[in-house]
Amino acid sequence: MRRTATAFILFTLLSAAAGAQRGGGAPQPADAGPFGALRWRSLGPARGGRSIAVAGSASRIHEYYMGATGGGLWKTTDGGVTWRAVTDGQIRSSSVGAVAVAPSNPEVVYIGTGEADIRGNIIQGDGAYKTTDGGKTWTHIGLVETQVIAKIRVHPTNPDIVYVAAFGHHAAPNPERGIYRSRDGGKTWETILFRDDKSGGDELVIDPGNPQILYAALWQAYRNSWEMSSGGPGSGIFKSIDGGDHWSEISHNPGLPKGVLGKIGLSVSGADPTRVYAQIEAEDGGFFLSDDGGATWKKVNERRDLRQRAFYYSRVFADPRVKDTVYELNVNFHKSTDAGKTWTTIRVPHGDNHDMWIAPNDSSRMIEANDGGATVSVNGGETWTAETMPTAQFYHVITTTHVPFHICGAQQDNSTACVSSRQAQGGPGGSGGGADQVFYSVGGGESGYIASDPRAPDVFYAGSYGGLITRLDRRAGQERQINPYPDNPMGYGSADIAERFQWTFPIVIAPTDPNVIYVGSQHVWKSTNEGQSWTKISPDLTRHDPKSMGSSGGPITKDNTGVETYATVFTIAPSPKDGNVIWAGSDDGYVHVTRNGGTNWKNVTPKPMGDFARISLIEASPFRAGTAYVAANRYQQDDFKPYVFRTDDYGETWTAIASGIAPNDFARAIREDRKRERLLYLGTEHGIYVSFDDGAKWESLRQTRICRTRRCTISRWRSAIS
Repeated sequence: MRRTATAFILFTLLSAAAGAQRGGGAPQPADAGPFGALRWRSLGPARGGRSIAVAGSASRIHEYYMGATGGGLWKTTDGGVTWRAVTDGQIRSSSVGAVAVAPSNPEVVYIGTGEADIRGNIIQGDGAYKTTDGGKTWTHIGLVETQVIAKIRVHPTNPDIVYVAAFGHHAAPNPERGIYRSRDGGKTWETILFRDDKSGGDELVIDPGNPQILYAALWQAYRNSWEMSSGGPGSGIFKSIDGGDHWSEISHNPGLPKGVLGKIGLSVSGADPTRVYAQIEAEDGGFFLSDDGGATWKKVNERRDLRQRAFYYSRVFADPRVKDTVYELNVNFHKSTDAGKTWTTIRVPHGDNHDMWIAPNDSSRMIEANDGGATVSVNGGETWTAETMPTAQFYHVITTTHVPFHICGAQQDNSTACVSSRQAQGGPGGSGGGADQVFYSVGGGESGYIASDPRAPDVFYAGSYGGLITRLDRRAGQERQINPYPDNPMGYGSADIAERFQWTFPIVIAPTDPNVIYVGSQHVWKSTNEGQSWTKISPDLTRHDPKSMGSSGGPITKDNTGVETYATVFTIAPSPKDGNVIWAGSDDGYVHVTRNGGTNWKNVTPKPMGDFARISLIEASPFRAGTAYVAANRYQQDDFKPYVFRTDDYGETWTAIASGIAPNDFARAIREDRKRERLLYLGTEHGIYVSFDDGAKWESLRQTRICRTRRCTISRWRSAIS
C-alpha cells in the first residue's frame, strides 16, 4: 500500500586498493574511464523490495524472472532458491514493470520498463528490451517515449510476434501510448489500439485457445506531485479476433458498469477460453465474468477488499486448467474456486500483491510479485520461497558514529533497517551479501527519515507517514512516540490537515548542537529535550497553492494515504558552521533560510527552477556558513531536467551547477564531502555523479563494465522455503 523509494539501495563505494589492504588480493584492473578502479559493494540488507512483474517458463520448471521496481531484472534457475541480477549495466532504467518469456523459445525474453502502478513517485522507463540468450545479453528495442510499459505478451508459437500495453507518461498527456505490436521481434512497432493521449494500455491478454483473439484494457489516469486520478471516458475494454488488426470496444456490453470506468484487470481461462474474468474500477464496479467471450457479463462479487486502492492493484488471473478457479491480487492474495462467488486468502511472505504467472501445464506451479519481491510456489500456494533478494528500496539513508559506522534507512513497505559498513561480499556479516547478513530495525516505519544521536549512536529518532516519530534507545530496549502533533491525517486532503507531514518528512539533528532536533510539516519544529516537547519556529514555508491541496484520487476512488499530503517542508539543513543558520525546502518549490535560529525566515528560491519543483535535498556546507547546495526535480510535472544549484551568499544569488549531468537525469540528493572542501556527490534518477570543482563539472561514477563474475556483481542470494 506504500510509496516507492526516493533514496538509493544501500551501497558503499570502495576502491580496489582498499580491498587489497583488507587482504582481498591485488587490485583489480581498472575499467575504462577515470574511476575504473572503484567498485561498488553491497551491504544489504538481504530483504526483497517491491516487484510488479514476474514470469516463468512452461518447459523450464525451475526458471523464473522477477522485475524489480528499482533494481532491474532478476532470474532464478533453481525454483526461487537463489536469484541473480541479469540486466546490470545493460539497461538504462532501473525499473522493470513488465516481463514475458516466449512460450516457444524460453531463451527469448522481453521486458518493459517503468511502473504502471502509479505510486507517488514511480520510476519512469525508457522502452522495451529483449534477450535471445536467456538474459546474458540485452538489446534495446524501442518505445522510449512510452516511458511506462504495463504488460508484454508473446505469441505462443512465434517469438517474433510480441504485443505491448503502454501506459505512457504518468504526469502529462502524450501520444506514445496504447497497444503496440511487432512482427519482427521488436525491430519495428506499430500502434494497433489508441484512444487518446490521456489513456494508456494497462492490460493485455492473449486467448490461450486462439492467439488471434486478444483482450485489452485502456486506462485514463495520471499522477502529478499532489494528486492521482484514476478513471475517465478513455478507460475501456477492447477485443480483437484478428491478432490486433481490428478492435471492438466491449466496455458497454450487457452486464458491465454503466458509468465512468477506471482501472481494469482481465484474464481468460485456459480451461474454457469463453470464460473471461474482469476486475473493474467503477462506482458500481467489482468482479465480473463472461461465459461468451465478453459478449455478456454478470457481476459476481463487489467485495471492498477486492476493490480497494484500485489504481494500485486490480489484477486477476484465471487458473489455466480449472475453469472456476481464479486469483485476485490486492493487499491480500485471494483465491476463488467457485468463479468469484466466495474467496479465501492465501498467505504469502509479503503483502501488496501485483502480478503472478501460473504454469499453463501445471496449475500448482506459480510465481507471485508483491512489495517484498517475488516468491515461488510448487504446491498451489501452500508454501512459498522466501524473498531475500537485495532489491529493497530506501527512502533516505544516514550514517552513524558507530565504529565501524552503520548505515540506516527506512525500507518501502517494511521496517527501518541498519547494517554495519563492515559487511561485504565474502567479509564479516555475510557471504556475498546473502541471507546471513545482519541488520536491525530502529523504530519508525517504512517511509521516514532516521537520525542517530552522534554522542550515543544507539539512540535513534525515526519517522513514518502521518507525522509519526519514535525515539528508540536500542541498548536499553526502550521506545516511545514523540510526535510533534497528535493527529492521524489519513483520508484527508492537504487543505484539511492541520500539520501537513509528508510521507517522508525530514528529521535532522543539528550538527552544532546534538541536543537540538528539527522536523518539518509545513512548519519547522524544534525540540531540545529529545522530543518530549516541540516548538514551532517558522511560519508556513510552502507555496500552499489551493489548486495543489485538494483531495486526491477520483473520479471514482479517493486515495489520501499520506503520499499525496502536499505543500510541506521536504528537507531541512542546519548549518554545521553556524547554529543559527537553517535551510528549509518545500515539496512545492520554495527554499527558505533563517540566520537567527528561526526568528526570521527569507524566501531565497532559485528563480530558474520553475514552479512546483520538489526541493528534494538541501546540503548546508560543512565548511562555509553561507554556502548551500540544492537538488530539486520536476519529474512529476513531466520535466526531467536536473535542477542543481549552489549559493555562497545565503541564497542572495544562485549558480546552476548541472554541467555534465544527462539532460533527462533529474536530481534527488547532493552532498559535500566532510573532509575535502568543494568535493561534491550527486544522486540522480539514473546514477551517481562526482564533482571536484564545487559543481562546475560533474562526472559519472557509474561503472561501465558489464560484470560477469561473482566478484563484481551482486551475484546469488540464498533463500529458503518458508
